Amino acid sequence: MTTGVLLLHGSSGKPDLDRARILEDAGYAVVAPRWFDGRISEIPLESFPLDDLAARTDRLVVLGISRGAEAGLLLGTVDPRIDAVIALSPSAYAWPWIENGSYTSPWTWQGEPLPYVPFDPDWEPADDPPSYVDLYRTSVHRYAAEAEAALIPAERFRGELLLVAGGDDRVWPSAEFAQRIALSRGDRVTQVLISASAGHRPLFPGEEPKSGGQRMARGGSYAADRAFGDQVWPHLLRVLDG
Repeated sequence: MTTGVLLLHGSSGKPDLDRARILEDAGYAVVAPRWFDGRISEIPLESFPLDDLAARTDRLVVLGISRGAEAGLLLGTVDPRIDAVIALSPSAYAWPWIENGSYTSPWTWQGEPLPYVPFDPDWEPADDPPSYVDLYRTSVHRYAAEAEAALIPAERFRGELLLVAGGDDRVWPSAEFAQRIALSRGDRVTQVLISASAGHRPLFPGEEPKSGGQRMARGGSYAADRAFGDQVWPHLLRVLDG
């Protein structure tokens, strides 16, 4: 049985080529596209390159981190070919693109923009480099009705779901989001792995820390993120192997 992996990077905009190499060395077929160019705005879920992977493999898994995990969770709700989703540092909600004071939805499906949670306009960072974790918390609280509409309907995904989050994630509250997603899943196959000391990006065996992206606090430490990656790795392989 062969497994195809759609590997989705986060908001850095850089494909995870190091992670792709490690997965390929482990025997999986991997496609690691650059899925946005500058703006995470009205990206069609149909545009993600699943067709080729589905045609040449027996199982289809989406592995995404951060905004890539947001995309992967949404793809699981609309594409029945997907057997499993592995969401690293996930969001439970869709979050907008903001430009010149105007919001647009990050995603579309069949031509229609998906709902999103607006950002709290009164929030200001209190540290340097900025931590945005409280922005997401206050935005969900302030815009409760919009948040309910923008909640990713993970209960619609019939496959296996692995949620991985660091309790010290300073980008957004991914551990809280992961627990919220798991709660919505009912009796569907779902596993949640959380490390209290890890940050936004677990480091798997053979990987090095990723640089680039927006200047911000990401939480965790090299040691904590490495230890968490070592802990998660066998669970990740189990999901990939089905």
